[in-house]
Amino acid sequence: MNYILISPYYPNNFQPFAHRLKDAGVNVLGIGEEPYNQLGSELQKSLTEYYRVNDLEDVDEVKRAVAFLFYKHGPMDRIESNNEHWLELDAKLREQFNVFGNKSKDLKKVKFKSEMKKLFKKAGVPVVEGRVVKNKKDLVKAIEKLGLPVIAKPDNGVGSAATFKLSSKDDVHRFEEEWKEATAYFLEPYVEGGKLCTFDGLTDQKGNIVFQTSFTYNVPTLELVQGQLDLFYVIQKEIDPKLEEYGQAIVKTFGMKERFFHIEFFQLENGDYVALEYNNRLAGGYTIDMYNYAYSIDLFAQYASLVTGGEFKEPDAPNQYCIGVTQRDAYQYQNDTKAIRDKFRNRVKFAERMPEAFAHLQGNQFYAINADTEEEVNEITRFVHERKK
Repeated sequence: MNYILISPYYPNNFQPFAHRLKDAGVNVLGIGEEPYNQLGSELQKSLTEYYRVNDLEDVDEVKRAVAFLFYKHGPMDRIESNNEHWLELDAKLREQFNVFGNKSKDLKKVKFKSEMKKLFKKAGVPVVEGRVVKNKKDLVKAIEKLGLPVIAKPDNGVGSAATFKLSSKDDVHRFEEEWKEATAYFLEPYVEGGKLCTFDGLTDQKGNIVFQTSFTYNVPTLELVQGQLDLFYVIQKEIDPKLEEYGQAIVKTFGMKERFFHIEFFQLENGDYVALEYNNRLAGGYTIDMYNYAYSIDLFAQYASLVTGGEFKEPDAPNQYCIGVTQRDAYQYQNDTKAIRDKFRNRVKFAERMPEAFAHLQGNQFYAINADTEEEVNEITRFVHERKK
């Protein structure tokens, strides 16, 4: 099997995709921007060949790289990055070279928030009604219909990038000045008191869910970024049955195969949920590592098994909570890494600096710490976030 891995070096914690695929007997071929000697010996050993391009954003240059690898190694069975930023590039390459997986036409439903809403409804899952706005006239009508406050997000966008909370007429005017009708936006009512949570997992080649999990955030992403707040999020030991029902219905309706998925919800004060976004990839940052720690599993190896036609192997250890908790360089904390390791010992699975691309969102110093009870979760987050007086 020939597998082209787009950007095998970055992010660093995705490098095990190459290692586990090689272990499974796959011929792994890398295309990336980094010089070959920057990859390091372990990644070099996992790649049969590495083709360096000047710019992964240059689709024609990347297509020439794929054509070269195709000529040298034969037809490609997979082209994948597992990275949100390269989803459209992956799809264009699969289309050009007739490779299994999502093509450009398949991405509409996972790139446009307005399209996601239609499929959430088809799946029978509650949503917050929204409207697409392309100009100021649309904006006025949407606000008249929805009222304030609303959340304004690019209809085709990633995460919290270029997202606005509009609570007043002044907010609307500021948004208009920044927006300048440059791209279509999606407006929906702001959910007061909602708790941000997810339904995440992995599907096999037939689209069946073989792994599922959920995590909850301490604060919604927009508030986290705007306030530069302390973050923690928790991989749950068990999934709320209602969230599981909604999540499974959405995955079935979207029909994605051999994919990781990351679906965001708000849990309402009455205990019900509304679906927000479907992401056709892993949650970002170190979340896949946290899944592994919480479930005593190696999802990189499990993915490689599915790609090669094998089965998903259920872990035999009991689930734990895994907390991702961060500290920001802008603040002074009572407890440093040594104090955290001394306090929680082998429950600290790793302590790493966040890549700059994620630091503004999540924080600068990241800890993954396991816990058995909610009381331990609370103790850990209090200890890590305690600031100097």
